[in-house]
Amino acid sequence: MQTKNIMIVGVGGQGTLLTSRILGGIALLAGHDVKVSEVHGMAQRGGSVVTYVRYGFSVAEPLVEEGHADILIAFERLEAMRYVHFLKKDGILVLNDQRIDPVTVITGAEDYPEDIMEKLTARRKVISCDAKSAALSLGNARVFNCVIIGLVAKTLEFTKDEWLNVIEKTVPPKMIDINKEAFLLGYSG
Repeated sequence: MQTKNIMIVGVGGQGTLLTSRILGGIALLAGHDVKVSEVHGMAQRGGSVVTYVRYGFSVAEPLVEEGHADILIAFERLEAMRYVHFLKKDGILVLNDQRIDPVTVITGAEDYPEDIMEKLTARRKVISCDAKSAALSLGNARVFNCVIIGLVAKTLEFTKDEWLNVIEKTVPPKMIDINKEAFLLGYSG
């Protein structure tokens, strides 16, 4: 199997690290060599967080080079714009269609670009949803990342039951049921 390269980008507190553990966990369960790397920016203050998940027969290093990501998972529109250049030409962008204003926008130093979705969809294959609203329909906005994982799961080779198994092993016990529901919401959407 050729190495699969996945990047997860978002802001601090959105669950990028948990998402990378679930993705790495399912690849490990399937017997792949897996490398996961986390790059924290100002995560505690809502800054960018990037994680990389690479799996295949033999993976030498955890980082994904520009232009080599098979899948870019973006938990926010502006983060998608910042990192879309990491996608392969035929790569897939899985996007939580949400806007989170960075400090520079909040303070008025910069404007939030209004045409992000148009730019992204003009250049790439984009699968998007309002995962936060979907998670809120379940009663907990924090499980939106499992809604996104459900969308991603449809593009990868693992079965629905394998995903549910890894989610059960990865999330805290009291959060298992709602995370599984969130995954199924994304998977069926």
